[in-house]
Amino acid sequence: MRQEANRTGAATEPNPLVSLLRISRHLAGQVEIRAALRSVKAEIETLLPIDHLDVCLVDEAVTWNTSYEVGLRTRWSLLQTPVGNSPIRSILLGETDYMLTDNAVEDPRYIFEGALAQPIIKHKLRSRVNVAMKVLGRTIGALNCSSRTPGLYDMETVERVRQIADVLAPYFYSLKANEKAKHAAVVRAEAQAREEGLRQGAFELTRVLEQERQRIGMDLHDQTLADLTRIMRALEKADSEADRARVIAGIRDCIQDLRGIIDTAVPSVLDMFGFAHALRIHLERAVEDIGTTSLNVDDSTGGLIDRLDANTRISLFRIAQEAINNAGRHSQADRIGVTLSCWDGELTMTIADNGIGLSGEVSTCRSPKATGGIAHMRTRARLVAADFSMTCDNGTRIVVRLPLGSGVGYGPGFGEGSEAPPADARKEDA
Repeated sequence: MRQEANRTGAATEPNPLVSLLRISRHLAGQVEIRAALRSVKAEIETLLPIDHLDVCLVDEAVTWNTSYEVGLRTRWSLLQTPVGNSPIRSILLGETDYMLTDNAVEDPRYIFEGALAQPIIKHKLRSRVNVAMKVLGRTIGALNCSSRTPGLYDMETVERVRQIADVLAPYFYSLKANEKAKHAAVVRAEAQAREEGLRQGAFELTRVLEQERQRIGMDLHDQTLADLTRIMRALEKADSEADRARVIAGIRDCIQDLRGIIDTAVPSVLDMFGFAHALRIHLERAVEDIGTTSLNVDDSTGGLIDRLDANTRISLFRIAQEAINNAGRHSQADRIGVTLSCWDGELTMTIADNGIGLSGEVSTCRSPKATGGIAHMRTRARLVAADFSMTCDNGTRIVVRLPLGSGVGYGPGFGEGSEAPPADARKEDA
């Protein structure tokens, strides 16, 4: 055990009472658990030798525990773990007040089936003393001291650690309550922000839909109705085969224009042939007057996007449709590509071109019409809980990321026998 030097230079045992008072002073003013533990680590090391120090706190239901470490960082502090899997579960469940071992690596109380004991084995934490931290008689967690040297601790060490735990417990209980309150406040603020965002998004989408309805009405009035009126008058005057041929050609053009209006309003090809094929068709239509443009749609998800619910799928299609239209009309690009990929439980759709971008005179990011389109794309992404980003350097690149969690619905095709989205990977021991 470490020793302090007195005024005469002789070595002496540290005074536990003085060290405990110093620990209390170090804790004063601390507002974060890990910082508080870091502030007292050096003082604790004057009382006993340690290679690893951590505090483990349980939730009110004693179901999950959270570890806070200083110095050596292990898997224990990477994520919350069930109390039943903790090597010190006997303390956290209130079955005992302390645990003491000469070699935890071989102790079945610490090493058992399902135990989160990798740090003990990996870092060879042999000597361990674990003491319950209590507030008003209730166990709120444990103070844990470990050393790589076997057989280092005894019952005297247990009593010393218990004294330290008694000093730390009320501070850490208060800090944990404060941390929980701050987290709850953040969750409420985020929920309110999402609610406000959805409200604004719904309002914006209603406005956009009204604009779309008016646009379709104007197209039908200015284009289709005018064409039909012109054809009717031509038919009244048609006396020869040539006149009738011109009328038939006019009717054919009118039907084609009407089909374009209908396809814009209802993307039936999306349901008939799938997302990727519908995008290919729209790409070809968007740049039909530019024969030198290279078009590409790459779906590496195995058709996962077609198994999303209809509203989500159509929203993503509309975003891609607007991005493609902007690229075809404004970017002067000779390459336009759409890629669909899935990684770590997230579906990503990227629309990229090699057009003039922000540096050009006409930009997909700067033109007034495109700016409105960008706002509409952002709104559609927000309403399906997707992330929207756009860069305009050496071309335009739009990326939409859709988390495939419980909040995303799937159509009838996504069920038994279908491959589920990949789950998020968890980091292993530090």
